[in-house]
Amino acid sequence: MELQLALDLVDIPQGIALVKEVESYIDIVEIGTPIVINEGLHAVKAMKEAFPNLKVLADLKVMDAGGYEVLKASEAGADIVTILAVAEDATIKGAVEEAKKQGGKKILVDMIGVKNLEQRAKEIDALGVDYICVHTGYDLQAEGESPFEALQTVKKVVKNSKTAVAGGIKLSTLAEVVKAQPDLVIVGGGITGEDDKKAVASQMQQLIKQG
Repeated sequence: MELQLALDLVDIPQGIALVKEVESYIDIVEIGTPIVINEGLHAVKAMKEAFPNLKVLADLKVMDAGGYEVLKASEAGADIVTILAVAEDATIKGAVEEAKKQGGKKILVDMIGVKNLEQRAKEIDALGVDYICVHTGYDLQAEGESPFEALQTVKKVVKNSKTAVAGGIKLSTLAEVVKAQPDLVIVGGGITGEDDKKAVASQMQQLIKQG
């Protein structure tokens, strides 16, 4: 089980400073969609150069032109690129093919907005993606939703891909997440919003490694 830190509401220097605090406790650093929109793929490049030992995920939420987007993110140093599950199968296949061409880059498919989780997870699992991520988005979190039930649904049907979970995960809810045994746990504000980020990240890593 790995821990991914999602950076969303920072610029490049703030992001690098934040990762420095928790570098020892995380496996993957995510350049979130807001940063990509604000800063472009320069943010991915800067993060990879600053932390060559960490994997960097570019949260592009690709919806079309999968191969091209993955190529550009890979050139910037991304190890993992996100594609939306609601994209066409051809887009997802194109992303997977390009990721392989780029020397084993990984594709994470984000299930945000998918209505029939079980059916779509089965279809995506057959397309050769690396991760399928259940994701309760920011707007639904505000309405009190969490991704735990969705994770169990997807875990039941996925045979080839690894599973990931994102959406409002905090230290207080992490034990519940770990019980469901995802391969990747994605935490944003649960670390970045804390005063002692290092201590929280350390405790999260301990829980995840025990799981």
